[in-house]
Amino acid sequence: MVRWLLSAIKGKYGFSHGFKGGGFSYEQRFSLVNVKLKWAKDGALDSVVAGERDLKAACILVSIISSVPRCCLPVYHLSRCRGQLGLPHDLKISTFMRRYPTVFDEFHLLDSGGTSVPWFRLTTDVLNLHHEELSLVQQYQGDTLDRLRKLLMLTKDRTLPLQTVDQLRWDMGLPYDYHHSLIPYFPELFILVRLPDDRVGVRLQSWDDNLAVSQLEKNAAFQQRNESIRDGTLAFPIGFTRGFGLKRKCIEWLEEWQRLPYTSPYSDASNLDPRTDVSEKRIVGVFHELLHLTILKKTERQNVSNLRKPLALPQKFTKVFERHPGIFYISKKSDTQTVVLREAYDRNQLMKKHPLADIRERYSRMMRKGLLDRSKGLYKQHTGASGTHDLLSNVGGRYNSGFKSEGESDNDLLSEYESDDETHTSH
Repeated sequence: MVRWLLSAIKGKYGFSHGFKGGGFSYEQRFSLVNVKLKWAKDGALDSVVAGERDLKAACILVSIISSVPRCCLPVYHLSRCRGQLGLPHDLKISTFMRRYPTVFDEFHLLDSGGTSVPWFRLTTDVLNLHHEELSLVQQYQGDTLDRLRKLLMLTKDRTLPLQTVDQLRWDMGLPYDYHHSLIPYFPELFILVRLPDDRVGVRLQSWDDNLAVSQLEKNAAFQQRNESIRDGTLAFPIGFTRGFGLKRKCIEWLEEWQRLPYTSPYSDASNLDPRTDVSEKRIVGVFHELLHLTILKKTERQNVSNLRKPLALPQKFTKVFERHPGIFYISKKSDTQTVVLREAYDRNQLMKKHPLADIRERYSRMMRKGLLDRSKGLYKQHTGASGTHDLLSNVGGRYNSGFKSEGESDNDLLSEYESDDETHTSH
């Protein structure tokens, strides 16, 4: 991947600007070229996304199963959590779990009607890894709290519905049960509130100026680009797929766009005209910062599509992903669109790894090994009824489930999806 930086260029900018009330006052004197750069496939970044769906689903299931005594659950119980997993609708959870015998061990029990019901428990290896993960989460709890606080500080009211935070939970490395295991233990930082639409939200109790510094500003300070910080013309790191052709007109447009004032995503931008390129640069800055708050510097596009109101963004705000393919790469792997921050990767390697990224890689290796071993016939499905009474006693005796087979649940925590397309104007 060719990596290059369009730095701020001195001279006449075509506009005047200055600091005023913590933001920029400016006057556009001309319109920049309205261009749309083409999308080009990036195999290296696609490989970063490939397999993410299964990894996320497996880790969520591990969290759910590990939270109950004996670390085992019947499949019908797991089906109630289907909406959180992001799996294809035509894929049964039991089928998915059987793919990864190094993670999930299947056994069958008889219900009160004598019907054999599949149960799943965690293997010893994955239990050990999960305990390591929990220890690491506790160790880096301060970092997790800071990133959640910064997420809320990006919003105009320092508030987000829990449903929206849930959609970003995996990417931000929040504990699975963060609303029970994290938020209540820091009342000086967070409070759960009832929103006008009757949903529950989390609100940040107070603003912290020390946290209200974007990663782009930190990088500029580290690189001692003090002049760019003073005049507000910070430029974003740009990189393109190897062989990506860029016309001269596009280069000139990018250079002009990079010289526009940079508005911190943590500052009040209500004075910006949403029809201007300065506003667009602010939107790019918001998502540049949001992706920096994630563990792997990426998230599914649908996860940010319902952030328009909380982030005070204009309609069609995610169009910036297409207009700036040198900053964001949109991967179309796994039947979805995933936005990846280019600068965070050297080909398919994360340049600065969060400790949780290593844990996830170990989960991924364990899952791949299970797939390979199963293809060699090293695993057999435990479907016999022998030992049933012993197993029942180990998990608390017989039960009356009321379920005869794996089914769907309407308890879909990810059902909210508010697009910023022009056809959806509910915002």
